[in-house]
Amino acid sequence: MSSLTASAAHDGQVSKSSIPVFMTVDAVRAWRRKAFDDKKAVGYVATMGALHEGHLTLVRRSLQENDLTIVSIFVNPAQFAPHEDLDTYPRTLPRDLELLSALGAERTVSAVFAPAVSEMYPSGISQDIGSQRGTFVEVKGYGDEVEGKSRPAFFRGVATVVMKLFNAIEPTQTYFGQKDIQQALLLRRMCRDMLLSHPLPANLHIVPTVRDSDGLALSSRNAYLSAAGRRSAIHLWQALLAAKLAWENNFKKRSCVARARELISEASRTAEEAGVQIRLDYIELNDSDSFRVLEDEETRASWQNARGHPVILSGALWVDRTRLIDNIILGDAHKII
Repeated sequence: MSSLTASAAHDGQVSKSSIPVFMTVDAVRAWRRKAFDDKKAVGYVATMGALHEGHLTLVRRSLQENDLTIVSIFVNPAQFAPHEDLDTYPRTLPRDLELLSALGAERTVSAVFAPAVSEMYPSGISQDIGSQRGTFVEVKGYGDEVEGKSRPAFFRGVATVVMKLFNAIEPTQTYFGQKDIQQALLLRRMCRDMLLSHPLPANLHIVPTVRDSDGLALSSRNAYLSAAGRRSAIHLWQALLAAKLAWENNFKKRSCVARARELISEASRTAEEAGVQIRLDYIELNDSDSFRVLEDEETRASWQNARGHPVILSGALWVDRTRLIDNIILGDAHKII
């Protein structure tokens, strides 16, 4: 038993941090009951750790808008397929706690929830869906496109763990990043469909993506990139911008996607000369409400005339063995974030 676990074994709280760190559902529920009794609004940020400025932006937003803020740090095995990077996903709890402790002036992070896998999955968990037992959450018809098509088990795992976390923490408000836009919109729909009161669907906030100076979306997986890979990673953002420009100039959807693909194809040759392999997983335009893929003949004008709500332009790119995602909201982003 590690010292972290040992210190938690007595009362579910880790003592070696200026922020209370709860490792059991019972401990975090006791904390939440007191917040209810004190009539305190609780903001919540769900993370898998390896925190960066994108996460910290979500936390700052919560600190501004709530009496108390809690952050969860949990690498969720249910959202990783057997061939994906669960074992190598960065786990940096001591550094994460240091970053969170340094935030805030008038308000600071009130608590961290860092449960073990056995705490979150008392029936056990396997990355192989066929051998899983217990209760899981699926948002039918909304998790099968884009990321769901490339990662079939992903949104089932995300919806399940976030439902568990919402049940344990019962946040007044919660904050997710736009970089994972399909995830955030799917979870908002889950809140509505499951009649959740904590949080209400309107209190699940989507916060704009934080980017490096060259435009690359911040991600914990950026740490996997070599120096040359990091230089090549920016091509996904550039491809999305090319598709966005074509859409704004009223090109058909298929032409917008084709332009982005051409840019990636050109970039792959340059990257290969630097010893980097880049491969496009997808570039796609989807209805932000239904996640339906837009028809190839759709244009900005025809979309606005028929529907009017935003379109999600998103993409995924492999840079060597690292898979990166990004997106742009086309139309009035304020309707969804």
